[in-house]
Amino acid sequence: MRFGAAVLRSYESRFAVEEVILNAGPADGEILVKIAGCGMCRTDLAVRRSAGRTPLPAVLGHEGAGVVVETGGPGTGLSVGDHVVLSFDSCGHCRNCMGAAPAYCDSFASLNLFGGRKENATRFTDADGGALAPRWFGQSSFAEYAMVPARNVVRVDPSLPIELLGPLGCGFLTGAGAVFNSFGVGPGDTLAVFGAGAVGLSAVMAATATGAVTVAVDRHPERLALAERFRAIPLNAASAGLPDRIQQLTDGGAQYALDTTGSAQLINDALRALRPTGHLGLVARLHTALPLEPGTLDRGRRISHLCEGDAVPGLLIPRLTGLWQAGRFPFDQLIRTYPLADINEAERDCDAGRVVKPVLVPEGRAP
Repeated sequence: MRFGAAVLRSYESRFAVEEVILNAGPADGEILVKIAGCGMCRTDLAVRRSAGRTPLPAVLGHEGAGVVVETGGPGTGLSVGDHVVLSFDSCGHCRNCMGAAPAYCDSFASLNLFGGRKENATRFTDADGGALAPRWFGQSSFAEYAMVPARNVVRVDPSLPIELLGPLGCGFLTGAGAVFNSFGVGPGDTLAVFGAGAVGLSAVMAATATGAVTVAVDRHPERLALAERFRAIPLNAASAGLPDRIQQLTDGGAQYALDTTGSAQLINDALRALRPTGHLGLVARLHTALPLEPGTLDRGRRISHLCEGDAVPGLLIPRLTGLWQAGRFPFDQLIRTYPLADINEAERDCDAGRVVKPVLVPEGRAP
């Protein structure tokens, strides 16, 4: 089977949309999905800074959504024609997977970031027969089609706009999951969100849906305007006395804080903005040592890293689509669509902050 895909051949090169070849159909437990849209995530772009750990050339993309066109047998639990959102891969049998914590799968890094599943890895090549790296996050969905383990897949209502749903599998899942799962935010609770990008704004929307009081911190006025639209209190990251301002706005300090920036200064500000026993969650991967200022972890405050919003995708994604249908999680307002052929423009706009969540549409721009 031949189809178009965006291939990254080196860490310095641009994406090139070219023909790739899938040499076999779905194996047992797999499905073939025709991609309707795929979100572009910062994790995709971070491959360029992975110090050679991510095998190239590869087809990236891990926020895919589309329609099942072939299954690897009845054991998948899916049928041709099903609309699905694709999420991260996990083994399904380690202690964390069995304990409903697939984001902390023992094999998460190898399955999603550094090689993928070893089974049937070589059947995916470029047009000249050159090997492409095994599936990125079990998907490689910057493409017209993706071969996916059924474990990665969540069936969704076919009346939903399938081309826009892919980011629910990672970016939006991470922000909303932090609120619902990691923190357990409820009515009247207080949350400070540092960084009003896709993850941060999805956290803001989720917190608003719970009835929490939310402060959104960012340095871009347009991002703060979006946060305010979603009923957060906007606060510029350059504000003098930032932790004190947040404590004033949250009646003595936030119960929860979410940092999406990876900035050491903002992480320290977030800790200082917490009330006693408050919890700061980090979602960005840190690449250097994190210096904590004296006093930031006093009085029961704690800090932890959160992966994929502590989510079970099959539970959280239907919750998010239900909230969207009720008008309480308007994630579509964060999306701008691009034809797959314009993937490099989408990357430039993402890097420059001109778009919150690019979504690549293989057959042209979505309406």
